[in-house]
Amino acid sequence: MDRIADRYLRFARIEAAGRSPLYEKWALHVANSFDTLVFLQDLPVDKQQPNLLFAAFRHTVGAPTSTAEFDAGLAQHGAAIRALMLTRSTQTNEPGRCAVLLPALASIGGKIALIEVGASAGLCLLMDKYGYDWGAQRLVPCGDDSGYPVFPCAVTGAGSLPHTYPEIVWRAGLDLSPIDVNRDEDRKWLEDLVWPEDGNRLARLQSALRICRREPPQIVRGDLLRDLASLIEQAPAEATVVVYHSAVLNYVMDQALRDEFARNMLASRCVWVSNESPLVFPQFVPAATPQPSGMFLLCADGQALAWTDPHGAALQWL
Repeated sequence: MDRIADRYLRFARIEAAGRSPLYEKWALHVANSFDTLVFLQDLPVDKQQPNLLFAAFRHTVGAPTSTAEFDAGLAQHGAAIRALMLTRSTQTNEPGRCAVLLPALASIGGKIALIEVGASAGLCLLMDKYGYDWGAQRLVPCGDDSGYPVFPCAVTGAGSLPHTYPEIVWRAGLDLSPIDVNRDEDRKWLEDLVWPEDGNRLARLQSALRICRREPPQIVRGDLLRDLASLIEQAPAEATVVVYHSAVLNYVMDQALRDEFARNMLASRCVWVSNESPLVFPQFVPAATPQPSGMFLLCADGQALAWTDPHGAALQWL
């Protein structure tokens, strides 16, 4: 149980601190709660994640502010929470991450075919349908002035930001358990994955979901090691294939499998964009650069480009 407790302590101190007071409180409580640790210990390792527990708890019980109410909710509804955790995953599908992914495509000219690994509902496949506010520069779709979310992203450092949208001629996603945005229960799950204090983020997610329901991208059920190659072969030959993922490979628990995926991507004909915790691919972390706490590392073909906020709210060019 010490391993689980340490995981929740790290989550509280590194991920939730300064972002979600409620999740910070819950995580610190879980780390010191024998009953909750026993509950988690009975789950598979990949189902012990803080975000999964807290989203399942909110989906089933709500969001009580006191730890006593949390304990009571888990005691009363533990079976339902457990069942939800076993059938769902943390497919956050945060469309705000497009604000840091899109700049990674700025140097690619011509037609682009997008393939997202761990696509969930496919919201990040629709990056050319959203607006962006990078501070000194904005990019918004032409025509409709109200039907799209605008994602704010604080940018520091010298790097290239796009003035136009890429020419995306084909797009597809790969996911072990695709989410259907036309199902109320699936949409509600995505909404519960948004941290409780972030009402603006929830509103932008709901706007992106409306766009996705109108223009659903192709999502293929499959595994990133077994099924990605066949999806790449379906992309138009005249397009540059961009394979990308964000907060996905951290759920591949075996580092050897992560490294195998990286080798496959570097040997492929694709442009590979990775936006993950620096712990996922430590070989790509620049040695001479301080690592800001809680940030992801954005890479293109294994070359570090920037530190990014996990939800796309900041981009720090290297």
